[in-house]
Amino acid sequence: MGSIAPSSKSLASLLAAPLLERASQRSNVLEVGAGTGSVTRVLLPLVPGGGRLDIVEANPHFAAHLRHLVRSHPNMRETPEQVRVHNLFVEELATDCRYDVIVSGLPFSNFPPQQVEEIMGRYLDLLRPGGTLTYFSYCGSRWVRALLTSRPEARRQRDVKGLLNRYHHHYAIGRWTVWGNLPPAEVWQLRRPIDAVASAAC
Repeated sequence: MGSIAPSSKSLASLLAAPLLERASQRSNVLEVGAGTGSVTRVLLPLVPGGGRLDIVEANPHFAAHLRHLVRSHPNMRETPEQVRVHNLFVEELATDCRYDVIVSGLPFSNFPPQQVEEIMGRYLDLLRPGGTLTYFSYCGSRWVRALLTSRPEARRQRDVKGLLNRYHHHYAIGRWTVWGNLPPAEVWQLRRPIDAVASAAC
């Protein structure tokens, strides 16, 4: 858990924007750290026919809730096999699938730098060339924690921020602030470069 309230509709819509931009194209989507499903509810109607949505949630109670959400969603009644909920960490996800869009709800500010590095590397491995990753962080949270916590904790926060900034420098294509969220959130959009490596089929 990394938030005091579920993601707002504005934040969820912005995180899902790369999928909306793909319109009716077949898309494979990965949502990581889905929590109680605030973003999942926005993603489900956007998964076109023939597409796929994999949802990764490490908390077993949230995973059970997400499975119920998927089963009861009207868009999924005819094609429930399009969506799968995985109760594990994304580092443990065993798949040959490559995704067009990855939406991350993980609270990177809560993790050690090494784990953030592993997760970001995993995201890039799972993206198709040209695929898009969106994730968010809360505005000002690092500074508040730095003032209220120990020096080692402040150093960890600084190292995580520096690591993410390196990814932003190489891959970021957009950044927005959602002031209407509680607390306000900053959304980043990163893209894996298109290279000569052919993407694997699902």
